[in-house]
Amino acid sequence: MLILTTPTIEGKKIIEYYGLVTGDSLLGASMYKDMFSGVRDVVGGRTSKYEEELTSARNMALKSMEEKAEKKGANAIIGTRVAYHNLGGTMGNTIMVTIFGTAVSYQE
Repeated sequence: MLILTTPTIEGKKIIEYYGLVTGDSLLGASMYKDMFSGVRDVVGGRTSKYEEELTSARNMALKSMEEKAEKKGANAIIGTRVAYHNLGGTMGNTIMVTIFGTAVSYQE
């Protein structure tokens, strides 16, 4: 599956648009407690464990979006964007990672 942030596929003809596809993933409050209550792994001012968890959540959201595009018959996703949302309140310290784009088929 070709996944691009651009609205077109350079040098390729898009033959069908299937519409919006999304993928979501949540990072829960227990992760924050585990990461910040104990010993931190801080390298150059960055918490590597936190980055690993964000990467994992982003990859899960990406996989979910890709599976939805495949079910529609797409072979590419264009205009892909990633958004992070802090779901405070009743959700505690939860971050939602959302990835979205337009599922398309292009001529190979």
